[in-house]
Amino acid sequence: MPAPTASRTPRILVVEDEPSIQELLRGNLEVEGYEVATAGDGLPALDIQRSAPCDLVILDLMLPRLDGFQFMKELRKGGDEVPVLMLTARSEERAKIQGFDLGVDDYVTKPFSILELLSRVKAILRRVNKAPQETGPRQLRSGPFLLDRERMELRRDGARLEIGAQGYRLLEILFLNPTHVHRRTELLKLAWPPEGQPGLRTVDAHISLIRKALGSEKDWLATVGGAGYRWMEPVVPVPG
Repeated sequence: MPAPTASRTPRILVVEDEPSIQELLRGNLEVEGYEVATAGDGLPALDIQRSAPCDLVILDLMLPRLDGFQFMKELRKGGDEVPVLMLTARSEERAKIQGFDLGVDDYVTKPFSILELLSRVKAILRRVNKAPQETGPRQLRSGPFLLDRERMELRRDGARLEIGAQGYRLLEILFLNPTHVHRRTELLKLAWPPEGQPGLRTVDAHISLIRKALGSEKDWLATVGGAGYRWMEPVVPVPG
């Protein structure tokens, strides 16, 4: 498999049987500028990789028919050295060691931070290329609001809005996938590390802080179904 180059967009295969997680990964990866293929099981994933090789595989360990371990065995047996980032709900050292023995490059334990996962994806692709590779927009705009991902801040018409570091993380998740309704439990898992997750009311408190900063556009951050949040307005990347 040829390594991705600056002239070709990296293609990532997401193998995940949970539809909500699969869609979350697809949406965020596409916003970052990657091409994404998806499969809900190891068998169709092997077919995809053999017919249209990807530059990276994000692989869930627990799959319905051909699980992650079996997928890795078949993949490497066929001589495919594509880098693999393993997703697993298991915390046992044995599962991690078995994955590395089969040729996994890195792993993320569920529940994971989407920002950490994107960082690991970029790091793996950099190693493949042997050179830094910039992907994804540095800034996202929605109406008068500009989310600066380098400075980790939200601005309105050039003025910085005080939403705090955690508020920024929550808003970035919402901006990166504005069509998705994020439940409070999902936001908690994505924006806080597994070892330091507070209660659900903490999510509500940060959402209230963001809305206060948004002013007259506070309804752009909507409550959906009483248990989820969604950014209601279009979000576009800023060129440059």
